Amino acid sequence: MGDFSEAKKQAKDTHKQILINFSGSDWCGPCIRLRKEILESESFEKYADANLLLVRADFPRQKKNQLPKEQIKLNESLAELYNKDGKFPYTVLVDENGKVLKSWDGFPDETPEAFIKEIEILKASK
Repeated sequence: MGDFSEAKKQAKDTHKQILINFSGSDWCGPCIRLRKEILESESFEKYADANLLLVRADFPRQKKNQLPKEQIKLNESLAELYNKDGKFPYTVLVDENGKVLKSWDGFPDETPEAFIKEIEILKASK
């Protein structure tokens, strides 16, 4: 998803947590690794489908990859809320009200299963 306010509405209806990923998809090596090795892994996609709402705030640099102006505004306002320092990659897990439960600064050097387990532990302690 690209619209955080839409994700929050859905989260309230489904009581799912929201995972926000700040990425530079065409220039940030660790962002690309995170997407390929964890977020697009079969085990994470299966888990996320059942348990999370995913929001990607992408900040590409190459002209050919530029996003529509509306999406750029949405991504910038999301960064104002959760990524003021402009870190990449930066991943934030929030509850249905937008409260930060955990954040990952940089590439989480772990398996998709270990990444899922971190989210599960937070979910269980809620």
